[in-house]
Parts: sequence; C-alpha cells; structure tokens
Amino acid sequence: MVSYANDKEAAEGLRLKYQQLLSETAKVIIGQKPVLEAIYNAIFCNGHVLLVGVPGLAKTLMVNTVAKILGLNFNRIQFTPDLMPSDITGSEIMDESRRFRFIKGPVFTNILLADEINRTPPKTQSALLEAMQEKAVTVAGQRYTLSLPFFVLATQNPIEQEGTYPLPEAQMDRFMYFVTLDYPSFQEEVDIVRGTTGAFQQEPNALMNAEEVLYFQQLVRRVPVPDNVVDYAVRLVHKTRPHTPTATKEVNEFLSWGAGPRASQNLILGAKCHALLQGKFNPDIEDVQAVAFLVLRHRLIRNYKAEAAGITNDELIKTLL
Repeated sequence: MVSYANDKEAAEGLRLKYQQLLSETAKVIIGQKPVLEAIYNAIFCNGHVLLVGVPGLAKTLMVNTVAKILGLNFNRIQFTPDLMPSDITGSEIMDESRRFRFIKGPVFTNILLADEINRTPPKTQSALLEAMQEKAVTVAGQRYTLSLPFFVLATQNPIEQEGTYPLPEAQMDRFMYFVTLDYPSFQEEVDIVRGTTGAFQQEPNALMNAEEVLYFQQLVRRVPVPDNVVDYAVRLVHKTRPHTPTATKEVNEFLSWGAGPRASQNLILGAKCHALLQGKFNPDIEDVQAVAFLVLRHRLIRNYKAEAAGITNDELIKTLL
C-alpha cells in the first residue's frame, strides 16, 4: 500500500525514488543516461516509447533491466515478416471438452518489448494499436482488458531498410516519445567491455512494484500547470503546421504535415513529470523544452525538399525553440 501524507511529500518521494532507479539501472547499463531518463519519464506519464538505434546498443537489455527494477512483468516479441496478429494478442483454441478457450498472447504483460517493430507488415503492427490506446485487445468479438500498468517499448534499426515496413502515422502518433540511441563514448565502451566479459554479471534489484508505478502516474496527472506554460506548448505545436498563421518560414518550406493535438498533450504531461523528477512542484517553459525533441521528432512529416537538402526533424525543432 502506497501512503504519503500529501502530494508534496509524494512528489519528494518520487524524486528520491527516481534517483535510486537511475543508480540501480547504472549497475547494468553503462552510459545512455538521457535515454533512461526519457524511458522513466514516459513510464510515469503512462506513455509508450520508440527506441531507435543501431544493433548492439543494449536496447533489449535496457528494457529488461527497467522492467526488473520497477518490479513489473516483461515480455518480448521479435517482430518478423511472418508474425501474425494472433501471435501478439493471443487466440482461441478448442479444449478437450470441445469449448473455445482464449489463450493470452505476450501482449498480456506490464512492459512489452516490440523488437524491430518495423519488420512486420501493417496488419500485424495494427494489432498493437488497440492495446496501446485502449489498454485492451479484441479477439473473436470478445474484449479482453490488459493488466495495468501497460507500456510498449518498441525498437527500430535505422540502418537496414530492406524488408521493413514503415510504421503508419497513426501508430507513430501513439508513441509518446521517440528516443534515439547513440554510440557510447570511448570510456563508457571500455567500462562496458570490462563489465560484460568477466565471470560476474550485475543483477539489478526491484525497487518498486506495479501499485507504486500506478500511484505515481496519478500524481503526475495532479500536477498543476500555469496557463502560460500550456499556451507555450500549444503554440509550439501550432508552429509545426505548414501554411497556418503561426507557421514559421522553415516549416512552410520543409514540412508537409505538422504535429496533432496529442503532441500538445504529451508536451504538458512530459513537462509535468520532468518538473517533478527535478524537484519542482509545477512545470515551467524549460520543462516543455526539455521534452520537445522527444515528443515532436516523430510527428513532423518532411517534404521532398527537406529530404533533398538533408534537413532533419531535430534541426527544424531547434528553429522552433
């Protein structure tokens, strides 16, 4: 049972717990601190994360470690071209008494790792859509509710594009954050090699449980936001929409489509959580800016001119900020 005297005490409890989570994760994952901060922020906001990085950057180990430390159930699906929707959601089988019985698929967990999500056709990708949005799946006309909390942490390899299926925009929009992973620094890689090639492997300890995660999600929702911060977030999203009154010159020139209202919602939710984790009791404009790249970079659709000029979404977001 989670009990704090008031929200102020709970906010301080979350901040301390967050510091413990990061140091416990660092026992297994060396470096990648901004990535881990984004994952924990999204989890406390009840959002999904798309992790994009080349193979070998410990994406799978990272998600597995986070699940263990949070005390949550974890399942992994390796997405392949022959994966069927029922391989994700589960299917009905006929038992010995000739009655149909539903066998739950791997989506019935707390943290689902969708490994190389763009390797499977849209029909199978869309099996995740209902789970991500509604926290439920429908099989043979019957609706099954998923246990909470529920997160999808999906990975994507940015190099190999052969045999891949780009994620539909509707599904991209379901991901709260788009997180890019970079190579470790020289010293980090030395530490990784030393730590992973010996006989002893670090095992993380569980510091939380599902009840605490749900409690802190509700706490984030209760954080008050000043009007000027909401205005700033909405204005920032409006600026991304080409040929509208607030659109910038760069947006009109290089974007086909901008971000939708879900981006504004996620900016505010992410800013609330970022403020709490930094020890503040309500967010300011700097907190919105801290999550802006994570929220916006997968919601801006560049035109051929931007592709030809090599203009990235991050560069466009920088001009908006």
